[in-house]
Amino acid sequence: MAADIPAFTLNDGTKIPSIGMGCWMGTPGGGEKAYEMCLNAIKCGYRHFDTAFGYANEEWVGRAIRECGIPREEIYLTTKLPNHHHHRVPQSFEDSIKALDTGYVDLYLMHWPQSVGDDGRKGSLRPDEHPTIIDTWKEMEKLLETGKVKTIGVSNFSIKTLKQLLADCKVVPAMNQVELHPCLPSNELKAFCESKGILLTAYSPLGRPMTAGAPPIFFNDKTIMSISEKHNASPAQVIVSWGVQRGTVVIPKSENLERMKANITLIKLSEEDMQAVDSIHERPGMHRSLLSYHNTDPGNVFGWTYADMGWDEMKPGGIIS
Repeated sequence: MAADIPAFTLNDGTKIPSIGMGCWMGTPGGGEKAYEMCLNAIKCGYRHFDTAFGYANEEWVGRAIRECGIPREEIYLTTKLPNHHHHRVPQSFEDSIKALDTGYVDLYLMHWPQSVGDDGRKGSLRPDEHPTIIDTWKEMEKLLETGKVKTIGVSNFSIKTLKQLLADCKVVPAMNQVELHPCLPSNELKAFCESKGILLTAYSPLGRPMTAGAPPIFFNDKTIMSISEKHNASPAQVIVSWGVQRGTVVIPKSENLERMKANITLIKLSEEDMQAVDSIHERPGMHRSLLSYHNTDPGNVFGWTYADMGWDEMKPGGIIS
């Protein structure tokens, strides 16, 4: 039986479950583990799965969807265009459709705004080099004519890059998938997207550990712990419920059956609870991204500067490794 969770309506009239299973396994691939995770998630009531070409597990996610016994139309499936395929959008999409073997995808996202040169060796092109995000988006718009994808959107876009895209597109993105959690609520981005009819999906919604092997940062946070104790719920339930109540789709990832069940069991947070979680990022040193790729080349991400990305206020010193 599907979990009792809300569905949000996108700007094209389609609906998306408010909680999904993130299928990034920590490293590309995952194979049988990804397959088992998705099957178990379906048993726990998940009907929304988020994968990507770059995750290298579309074949396994698709297999789980085909073999689970649930009608395809009851499953919501997202996959994404990789950076090195911006110059071959239709071919890359067909590669994903073939790997998934699910007939169609519900949502197809431009994974990042950066495009890698078609020789695969040039690294990321500059924002004004072709294919630009406009070039890529125009090719994605054409995919809607194939009937193999219902909705298109973007991922890792800022207000800056969204404005660039919106100035020259026929189809307004229905979704923007970004890092989103109590340390990085992205209130301005959320307000901007809402003004344009774009929904946000929160990836890495539970944050990351402070050190290797430790629990995610929020699981020992005094505010989150207090709310979880009051509701007899897990810290993850508090964070996922906060994300859904503020009107965002949330895609936590877990291979543990009990945590899967908890993550899709929403609790009703009071206005006081919501305000308490909202204020976590206001503490000194807490407003930050928690993703480790910022440490690889501080001030840059996948060949673009933070200014190129529209992340001008991102401080690499505030990133957890």
